Amino acid sequence: MSDENKYYFNLKTGQVEHGMISPAIDRAGPFDTAEEAARAPQIIAERSREWAEDDALENE
Repeated sequence: MSDENKYYFNLKTGQVEHGMISPAIDRAGPFDTAEEAARAPQIIAERSREWAEDDALENE
């Protein structure tokens, strides 16, 4: 499946979009399913927390 046919989360509107509809700066993704795209805020928060923990370990 090409990225054009995947799902994205619009960071500005909070809506799931099918395909690259919004400008890249306003999109999170791609995701394989609409359900996964709808969870984008949680996924982003989880990954950010993991990266921050990794950075903290590297800086010790």
